[in-house]
Amino acid sequence: MAKRPSKTAMTLKAYRGDAKTLLAFNLDKDRSKDLAGFTIQCKPDGQPAYFIYNELQFARPGDHTQDSKEPPRSSINAPIHKFRWLHVPGSVHQGTKPFRGKYTYTVTPRYFDDGVLTPLDPALSASTTVVVDSFTKQSVELGFTRGFVQSQAFVNHFGKQASVQPGKHALQFDTAQVAGSNSHGEKFTFADEYDWMGFTAREKIFGLLGDVVKDKNLVVDVFAYDLNEPDMIGLLLKLAGQGRIRMILDNAALHHNAKKPTPEDQFEKAFNKAAKGKQLMQRGKFGRYSHDKVIIVYRKGAKKNTAVKVLTGSTNFSITGLYVNSNHVLIYNDPQVAGFYAGVFAEAWGDGVKKAAFAKSDWATKTYASTSRSTPKTSITFSPHDKSGAASALKPVVDQIAREGRKPKGDGSVLFAVMEMANGNSPVYEALKTIHANSKVFSYGISDNPNGIYLYPVGKKTGVLVTGKPVQTQLPPPFNQVPNIGGVKHQIHHKFVVCGFNGDDPVVFCGSSNLASGGEENNGDNLLTIRDKDIATVFAVEALALVDHFNFLDSTATGGKTAKPKASKAQAALDAKWFLSTNDGWTRKYFDPKDLHCIDRQMFGA
Repeated sequence: MAKRPSKTAMTLKAYRGDAKTLLAFNLDKDRSKDLAGFTIQCKPDGQPAYFIYNELQFARPGDHTQDSKEPPRSSINAPIHKFRWLHVPGSVHQGTKPFRGKYTYTVTPRYFDDGVLTPLDPALSASTTVVVDSFTKQSVELGFTRGFVQSQAFVNHFGKQASVQPGKHALQFDTAQVAGSNSHGEKFTFADEYDWMGFTAREKIFGLLGDVVKDKNLVVDVFAYDLNEPDMIGLLLKLAGQGRIRMILDNAALHHNAKKPTPEDQFEKAFNKAAKGKQLMQRGKFGRYSHDKVIIVYRKGAKKNTAVKVLTGSTNFSITGLYVNSNHVLIYNDPQVAGFYAGVFAEAWGDGVKKAAFAKSDWATKTYASTSRSTPKTSITFSPHDKSGAASALKPVVDQIAREGRKPKGDGSVLFAVMEMANGNSPVYEALKTIHANSKVFSYGISDNPNGIYLYPVGKKTGVLVTGKPVQTQLPPPFNQVPNIGGVKHQIHHKFVVCGFNGDDPVVFCGSSNLASGGEENNGDNLLTIRDKDIATVFAVEALALVDHFNFLDSTATGGKTAKPKASKAQAALDAKWFLSTNDGWTRKYFDPKDLHCIDRQMFGA
């Protein structure tokens, strides 16, 4: 969606994400002279308008035109020095329960006159209206965890020292208990934290299970890997007590210990007790892991239950998976797609969750595609495969990345968030790492383990790859310090690659597969290929959000050096000179064709 105001060459584009909006702006180079930045106003439908806040402000706000009704860091007083901005409703203006629905965004370029910000000129403004809500298209629903424990928003809501679970607790604990107090002295519960951090992924998972619990004519089959989310466990045990669930639960070494029972072992005991002797659970690991995170919903029938919907994705049903990791879920309200997963579950259940038997089945040797007109074009492969089958499953991803690199005029793009990129044999990892050497393609990606590669230098046209697990950050003033999560195994737990999101054939590869040869040969997994522009855009927006956020954190990692914070953040910012500039020098990289910022501006804002 794009609007162009009459008096400038500025273009405003809005890309719908999952309960968030990417706004991108573009100006002709001659209009960037004396550009002070952009003022962004949001108006939720039926509610008062507000201005986006900028963490940075002018060193001496009083030297510039200011709206006295707004704080110095409001973007009407401190314009944004970027050509795109991701708006996630909430935080400062709406708290943890923001409005969902239509938002009208109005963006205005602002200018300096001899280094002084001039008044906002409404004639230069452009506006656009976007639905900001959890993403749904036809039969597909998407959900994402927030994955931003290391963020200003988390610290503002819950404080730097907030814990995501009690220090010592039973498998099931009361999430309504007080977890802590924020800097304003407001108490919050673990449930409050979980609702915010779990974001739309949590909504989708609990919404689906809640519907099943309410409707006695529905039953479920569940594949689970990590499993310790206390409220979800309560729902699963309730279904076990009613005989309306079967489960395949991983029993690899990290999830099973006879001498020191793991949370999964504790759950198995509680589940079997609730099932009252019915054989409703199998433990297994195929070759290495039963790595799927899947819930299949069936409607009871006189002779046979019918699969009606399925939830899949990268999100483990655990506290870490939902509330710390960056993850995604997909729900297909498509009986055909649900039927594919039902067939996979039946095969694994009948085979005793064994690699050799499953790898020989049709489910491991064929690709399954939806034919419904109400479902965006989707194909799925299921593992474990034999060696050749694993190579075949990964080949489309590698080939698509290569095609992006060959597109003329630099129109190719690859955006990704992949948990691992250093360990294990994977043609996908190699393709993602080497794509950055190709200056003809826009590449932007993040990984928890990028083998020592953290950031390509600013000023280079090559793509960006950042680590998703920075430690020992020391943010400059006026930013709050954020928690370090070095003890968490993974921050970026996604496994998705988006190719050509702005081209003629956008595609996203996603699901539970780690996109590695070893995993495809030894894990129970599913890998989805979705060819749909809107869905690809949602994932692309997610990649941009993660890269930009962790890029900033990476740049502040101290390697162990710490500085004693000053009592006054304003004074600290003054001492550090961490303020908005009063000239247009910040724009130069956005118009340098050798700089990735320039390609970024053209790709998203043109």
